[in-house]
Amino acid sequence: MLGQIIINDIENTCGRIDHDFLTNKRVLITGASGLIGTYILAYMVFLIKKGIPLKVYAQTFSDPPPHMLELIGSERIEVLQMDLSDRNEYKRLPDADVIIHSAGYAQPMLFMSNPLATMQINISATMALLGCLRPQGSFIFISSSEVYCGLTRSKFHEDAIGTTTPYHPRASYIEGKRSGETVCNAFRSQGVRAISARLGDIYGPGTRKHDKRALNSFIEKALFNKKIDLLDLGTAMRTYCYVADALELLIKILFSGKQAVYNVGGHSYTSIAELATMIGEMTHTPVVFPSSEMHVAGSPDILPLDLSRVETEFGKTDYIAFSEGLTRTIAWQRKLYGVEQVPT
Repeated sequence: MLGQIIINDIENTCGRIDHDFLTNKRVLITGASGLIGTYILAYMVFLIKKGIPLKVYAQTFSDPPPHMLELIGSERIEVLQMDLSDRNEYKRLPDADVIIHSAGYAQPMLFMSNPLATMQINISATMALLGCLRPQGSFIFISSSEVYCGLTRSKFHEDAIGTTTPYHPRASYIEGKRSGETVCNAFRSQGVRAISARLGDIYGPGTRKHDKRALNSFIEKALFNKKIDLLDLGTAMRTYCYVADALELLIKILFSGKQAVYNVGGHSYTSIAELATMIGEMTHTPVVFPSSEMHVAGSPDILPLDLSRVETEFGKTDYIAFSEGLTRTIAWQRKLYGVEQVPT
C-alpha cells in the first residue's frame, strides 16, 4: 500500500512531537492531497488511531488520490472537495480550532500558467480561512522561500525579503505568498495566533504522478526514459528538506511558535546537476546535459535559508540524510507507477 510508506514515516516522527494541544480540536487542512498536506493529514490519522479525539476536515481541489483514500478511512475525517480560488466556495468552509493552509500550486509550471488562481488561493482564501478560525485557535500559512527571490546574501533570514518586481515571471506566486503573510500579520496584530512558515524545497513520498518539480521529474525520467535529461546545466543551488522533518517543525511551530514567521528547510545543499547525478547513480541511469545553456523562466539561482530561528527555538538538530530521503522517495515513485525495478 502506498499509504504505508507515509505511515511508517509518521510513526518515526510523531514520537518527537507533543500532540496534547490537538485533543478535542477541530482541524482544517487545505491542500490535503499535496505533499505537505498529505503528511499533515497522515499525522492527524495517526493521532486518531491512537485515541486522540479530534475532527479533521481535509480540503482538496480534485479527487483524492489513492494514497489519500488509504488514509481517510475514519468517520472523524471529512473530505471537502472545493476550489479555493472561487470565493463563492468559501461559505462551505467549516470553523476550526486549528487551520493549516497548505493549498496552492507548488509546481512552477502550474502557478505560472494559473496566475489569478494562484493569487486568489494565497490572498482571498487566506482571509476567508482566518475568518473561520475559532477564538484562541491557531493558524499557519504555508509560505515559500521564493519570497527571498532577488537577494544574493549567503543565507536568508526571516527579517529579509526579496527584490523582484510585480512583473517577474513568477510574480503571481511570489507576491501571492508575500501578501498571504501580510494577511496573517494583520490578523496577528488583532490578537489572532497566525504564523507564516517559509518552506524551502521539500521532497519525499506523497506526490502524485507526473509531478514536474525537478527532483520528482528526474526520478520519473529514470524510471521510464532510461536517462535523466536536464533542461539547463543545473547550476542553480537548492537546499532540500525531507517532508517528515518539515512536518515535525510545522507542528511544533503551530503548537508553540513565538514568532510571526519561520524558515523551514533542511541542510542538504546541492546543485540541480548534483541532484540529477545522485538520482542517476541510485537508479543506474545516465544523466544528459544540454549542449547549450538554457534557463527556466524566472527560476532563482540560489535560495539558502537561515534556520537559526527555528532550530534555536525547537532544538532541531537531526535531519534525514539526503541519500536516505532520496532512497525513500525513489521507492515511493516505484510503487506509485508500479515499477519495481528500474529499466536497464
